[in-house]
Amino acid sequence: MAKIILASGSPRRQELLQRIGITDFEVRVPCADESYPETMTPQQIVEHISRKKSMALRSAEDEIVITADTMVFLDDQRLGKPADKADALAILTALQGRHHTVCTGVTVRQGDTVLTRSASTQVYFREATRSELLAYIRGGEPMDKAGAYGVQGQGALLVERIDGDFFNVMGLPVLLLSQMLRQFGVNLLD
Repeated sequence: MAKIILASGSPRRQELLQRIGITDFEVRVPCADESYPETMTPQQIVEHISRKKSMALRSAEDEIVITADTMVFLDDQRLGKPADKADALAILTALQGRHHTVCTGVTVRQGDTVLTRSASTQVYFREATRSELLAYIRGGEPMDKAGAYGVQGQGALLVERIDGDFFNVMGLPVLLLSQMLRQFGVNLLD
């Protein structure tokens, strides 16, 4: 099998690769401009940035590079990582009792062959009290996460239901990735 390069410093993406059986991979973090044209749809944005990250990373011909970019959108407005605790509270308050979309763009590249796709997942938040949100923020989990929550941690207590790939909400749609890798000769169930 070709050498796998995960072009991401995300511990969640590293964990997800290991969970699906890719245990021998190297982490290289690309330095890429993450700007995008304002006219793009959420899916186009994450695909665009994922591809830019991939192209920013040098690799050998026999290496398969995996990059991803995940964003949270509420009514097609991007929700980034909170700037501070007040911003985290504002974001989490806006999500209460509503659904939002988590989009991840994934690029798999080997040599000149580049494949980019995206996955979208609908996440439905329950109504939460202000004191619950403040307690969650005090724990620190929201501060480095787009949308100000982590579904793999205590943020799961705010989620009523998820329609789509749960792992996409964590930052890497593993089913989509496995289908893409198959096109590069990597079958994870063989």
